[in-house]
Amino acid sequence: MTTRPAVLITGASSGIGATYAERFARRGHDLVLVARDKARLETLAAHLREENGVAIDILQADLTQSDDLIAVEARLRDDFRIGILINNAGAAQSGSFIEQSIDDVTRLVALNTTALVRLASAIAPRLAQAGEGVIVNIGSVVGLAPEFGMSVYGATKAFVLFLSQGLSLELTPKGVYVQAVLPAATRTEIWERAGIDVNAMPEVMEVGELVDAALVGFDRREPVTIPPLHDATRWEALEAARQALLSDIRQAHAAERYRTPS
Repeated sequence: MTTRPAVLITGASSGIGATYAERFARRGHDLVLVARDKARLETLAAHLREENGVAIDILQADLTQSDDLIAVEARLRDDFRIGILINNAGAAQSGSFIEQSIDDVTRLVALNTTALVRLASAIAPRLAQAGEGVIVNIGSVVGLAPEFGMSVYGATKAFVLFLSQGLSLELTPKGVYVQAVLPAATRTEIWERAGIDVNAMPEVMEVGELVDAALVGFDRREPVTIPPLHDATRWEALEAARQALLSDIRQAHAAERYRTPS
């Protein structure tokens, strides 16, 4: 791009989203900030305008509400200044699966998956046609680990990883970079909103460290960035094992172990 693209960030009023906004403003990008809390967005925008001299627009939106989601989609489709989407808005949910209400589960899935994929779908065709642009999807290491006991939340984050990897295969040849960022426990308000005491967790990353690490991966154009993973060969081995598994799937017949009665 000949000029720095504007960046649309969801969940931008606090935590990871607000920190992304600060970091991109420092880099000289204009911003479109999306969240439910208009007052907090206005405070953040005023600070970043004063500190960095960038243009900042605010879109107050609850991405679980159809009309609000449609308005953000329209902005992504129609505003050709926007070349980077940070799909950060998300929620967690405390309690086991059988303890969670169907309304809470439905809202969690709507925000963590439906809104994310619809916003990516709104901007991707335009970016592909332009031959440049970026989609960043914030997932979680919980999406790799059903053992953590957050079944629905983890499933939504597994979706984010799979979607990001699939979009990367589709869109990279068209000039569009797709990054999945997988944090572990990070000190943000998501835990308090979910009724989880973050201070009871044994290890928690500060949000600035998380976003700065994610941006190193962004600048390197990593398809998957896992800031808390200290041995990168573990991820490489997992991906190699997955590819090896795929090579041994033969569709014409069931495996021998399923054709011999036990």
